[in-house]
Amino acid sequence: MAASIRSLDGAMLSIRLLRGAQLHHERALSTSLHRLAFTPPVKPVIVDKTQTVASLRKFLSPEFIPPRQRTNPVKFFIERKDMIRRRKVLNIPEFYVGSILAVTMTDPHAPGKNNRFVGICTKRGGKGLGATFVLRNIIEGQGVEICYEMYSPRIQQIVVLKLEKRLDDNLMYLRDALPEYSTVDLNMQPQLPDATGEVKVRMLPKPWSKRWERPTFDIKGIRFDLCLTPEQMEHAQKWAKPWVEYDMLKEYDTSKLGEDIYAEVQKGAEAK
Repeated sequence: MAASIRSLDGAMLSIRLLRGAQLHHERALSTSLHRLAFTPPVKPVIVDKTQTVASLRKFLSPEFIPPRQRTNPVKFFIERKDMIRRRKVLNIPEFYVGSILAVTMTDPHAPGKNNRFVGICTKRGGKGLGATFVLRNIIEGQGVEICYEMYSPRIQQIVVLKLEKRLDDNLMYLRDALPEYSTVDLNMQPQLPDATGEVKVRMLPKPWSKRWERPTFDIKGIRFDLCLTPEQMEHAQKWAKPWVEYDMLKEYDTSKLGEDIYAEVQKGAEAK
């Protein structure tokens, strides 16, 4: 009888130990699940594949940067407000000197009261509302240049047919280059942008409208080796000013100013 009682007590003890281990395991499992439930998930990275690379790249049109020796910053601040309002009505795309554009503007003397001109951008100038750009094309063997006011109310549409950036910021030397470098088809369709833009033109025989070989113009897009002798190139170096590169008074760092103006333009563009 006593032996049966001892065996019964041992069995009950074993059941208690197993039950305790089971409860401990269930408690640990519930605690781990409880902790996992409150662990914040990793924030997903959402990529908008509908946007192009150009839309993701920061680009501030150069006319927004005021000149260095500005006498009245408030004037440029007010002009930027008007420029932003104008851009809400007219889409002014990103383009550089060397890009091919098609501009449509009102013309009371043209059939349909509209005039469309296609050409290569040879120059951008002016600041604020006075910003301008020049388009050049060869039509019937004659060079034609039109200077547009970028924020003129007469402009109805600006389309970039080919986005390209040349080696120089001024292509007015195309007047003295071969006509093939200025000829653009008037019925040209939009093309993919040119990533290189390292085009060097061949010039017509002298005389030229300016002495482009002199270091004053700092031209990189002309094949001088095909039109000038080494003696002429050496003679042109007489007008070099190597000390200008080290003149700190001519430095104008617009990185911080450009960031502030870019944020201002973006905020104004998003506002209704």
